[in-house]
Amino acid sequence: MIEVRNVHKQLGRDATVAHSLTILHDISFSLPRSASLAIVGRSGSGKSSLLGLLAGLDLPTQGEVILGSYPLQNLDEDGRAKVRGELAGFVFQSFQLLPELSALENVMLPLELAGKMDAEAEARHWLARVGLAQRMQHRPRQLSGGEQQRVALARAFAPKPAILFADEPTGSLDSATGAVIADLLFDLNRETGTTLVLVTHDETLATRCSHSLRLQAGEAIDWQVCGQSQDKVSFV
Repeated sequence: MIEVRNVHKQLGRDATVAHSLTILHDISFSLPRSASLAIVGRSGSGKSSLLGLLAGLDLPTQGEVILGSYPLQNLDEDGRAKVRGELAGFVFQSFQLLPELSALENVMLPLELAGKMDAEAEARHWLARVGLAQRMQHRPRQLSGGEQQRVALARAFAPKPAILFADEPTGSLDSATGAVIADLLFDLNRETGTTLVLVTHDETLATRCSHSLRLQAGEAIDWQVCGQSQDKVSFV
C-alpha cells in the first residue's frame, strides 16, 4: 500500500543558502495493505515530516513515495490532492472539527463532498459506532476532548479510506481517555482493513502496531515487524 524508496528531505537547497538542513536521510520501507505503522522518535526527529511526505502534502528532495499505485513525485499538487481524496483519511491531535457544525454535520461533510447520496445515514452509523449516538447534534465546543476525537475518528473512517494517517491522535488527551481512543482506533482499523500510519510519542501505542519505524535526527535507526527488530538505516 505504501512504498518508500531512498527518500531524502532537505531544506535550504536554494542557491542563495549556504548550507542545507537535512530533515530525512535515506528512508526506505514497504508497508502492506491493512497493516499498521507507528512512526516514533523524539521531537525533531522527522516524524511529522515523513508523515507529510507519505500523504503527499510535501515532496522529497530525492527518492520516491508510492501511495497505492500512485508515484507521488510524478504528480502536481492537484494530482496529489486527488489521490488523497481517493485513498486517504486523516486524524489530528487538535481534532480539526469545524466549530460551527454539529458532530453529525462534521462527519457528513466529507461524504457529501464525495457525492455520497446516503451521507446522513452513513454519518449517523459511524457516530453510533464510536459511541456518540446521543451527541450527534452537539457542536464541538459542547463536547469533551475525547468526544471530539471520536467525532474525528468517525469523520475519518466514514468515507472508507484505504489509508488513515494519524498525527499524535491521543497526544492532547489524558491517559485514560487516550487509552479509550486508542482502543477505538485499532478496533476500527481491524474492522475496516484500512492501512494505518500514525505518528506518536506513546511507546505503548506504538507496540500495538504491526510495524514500527524509529527515527533519530532524520535517519531510520530501527524497523520492527511484529516485534522483530532490524537495526538498519534503510529497509525494503
